Amino acid sequence: MMKVHQLAFLFGLLGNIVSFGVFLSPVPTFYGIYKKKTSKGFQSIPYICALASATLLLYYGIMKKHAYLIISINTFGCFIEISYLFLYIIYAPREAKIFTIKLIVICNIGGLGLLILLVDLFVSKPNRVSAVGWVCAAYSLAVFASPLSVMRKVIKTKSVEYMPFLLSLSLTLNAVMWFFYGLLIKDKFIAMPNILGFLFGVAQMILYMMYQGSSKSNLPTENQLANKTDPKEVAIVAVEVPDARSAIVEGPMKPMN
Repeated sequence: MMKVHQLAFLFGLLGNIVSFGVFLSPVPTFYGIYKKKTSKGFQSIPYICALASATLLLYYGIMKKHAYLIISINTFGCFIEISYLFLYIIYAPREAKIFTIKLIVICNIGGLGLLILLVDLFVSKPNRVSAVGWVCAAYSLAVFASPLSVMRKVIKTKSVEYMPFLLSLSLTLNAVMWFFYGLLIKDKFIAMPNILGFLFGVAQMILYMMYQGSSKSNLPTENQLANKTDPKEVAIVAVEVPDARSAIVEGPMKPMN
């Protein structure tokens, strides 16, 4: 029989592997941006959210003792999300470029800096890990709700083209791995949000099985959708990232390749 700490390491390692793949899922999108030399039609907000998630959990992992598996995957997450944003900014139109830089400064730099300052000034040392953990858990729960948008679109259009099955499966596996890791190391801030992540992942796969046989010819056209929905609405694909595990990938009304 494996000991508890060995099982925790196993689930944490598997979580790192699955999360690594999830982090790399937008690569085809950015390869397309690189080839077309433009990021017009895509939004930077999902990657800013993913970077915020990774930096928060990296900060939490550094404060927590022996959280090497949390630190490792979120260090990679920070690197890859910064790379995505750098590439986005290079090929973005001027207005989108300025908007993205402002958001990075306000959310990623200012937000994290303010959190570190407030924790350092107003939270006693014994309670700092818990304080940051609650912030991470709250952010994770908020981001985990992002699949509701794509699930609503699947039900409305009766099409799963906006919700790839392999992505939903990988997000569900990701949530399972990190839930058991958090449970085994008795870390509620890691375990709790992944219960919701697992439930949303299962719900997405059920929807996929329900609508996978739908014919595209029976789907409403873009003009019909425009007449029935808010013109500002865009398709959203949820990409869960380690521990907070959810970035919203937004783009024009077409599937991510």
